[in-house]
Amino acid sequence: MRKTIIGTLAILSVIAAPLVGPAFAQSEQTTRVVGTVERSDGDKLTVKTTQSDRVVTVAADATVFALVKATLADVKPGTFIGVGATPQADGTQQAIRVVIFPESMRGLGEGHRPWDRPGTTMTNATVDTAVTSIDGQVVSVRYKGGEKKIVIRPDAAVLTYLPADRSELKAGASVSVNGIVKPGGEVEARRIVVGRGGVNPT
Repeated sequence: MRKTIIGTLAILSVIAAPLVGPAFAQSEQTTRVVGTVERSDGDKLTVKTTQSDRVVTVAADATVFALVKATLADVKPGTFIGVGATPQADGTQQAIRVVIFPESMRGLGEGHRPWDRPGTTMTNATVDTAVTSIDGQVVSVRYKGGEKKIVIRPDAAVLTYLPADRSELKAGASVSVNGIVKPGGEVEARRIVVGRGGVNPT
C-alpha cells in the first residue's frame, strides 16, 4: 500500500511539473526608466538615468506620447487626471503637478496613494466638478472607493499627453519608459513618454 501511494505521488508530481513551469515562466518584471536619451540606434535607445545607463528596446507595438504644457482651462469635468499634491490640514490636496490623460489611458493607476516625493500624494481620478476660486481652481475628483478636493494654484504645473512620433526619441530627449525587464537587464519598452517644450516627464 505504501509503495502504491509513493508511486501515485511520483506520477502526480511528474504531471504537475509541466503545469507549474510555464506559470513561473510567464511572470514578467516591469520597470520604469526615467532619464535622457544618450544614443538612438534603430529600435535601441541608451537612456542615462541618475544611477546608470540603461539599454531600451522600443517594441514594435510600443506607444509613444509627448508630455506638453497645458492650462487650467483644460482641466474639465469628465477628464481623467493624475495629481501630485501636498495634503493640507483642511483635507484638501494642493496640486504640485496635474497631468491630463488621453482617453486611451483612462483608469491608469486609478486611486489615491503616496507619491514618490516625501510628504506628498498621487491621485488618479476623474474630474467631477471644477470651480474657479481666488486661489486658482478647486477640482473635485472621484475614483473607485473615494473622492478628493484638489486646489490647483497658478504655480502648479499643468500638463497633458499628445500622440508622438518615434522620431522624437533622439539624443537629448527627456523620456520616461515603462517596460519589461528582459534577461541581461535590457528593457523592452511598452510605453514611452517624451518631454516636449522643456517638459521633464518624471
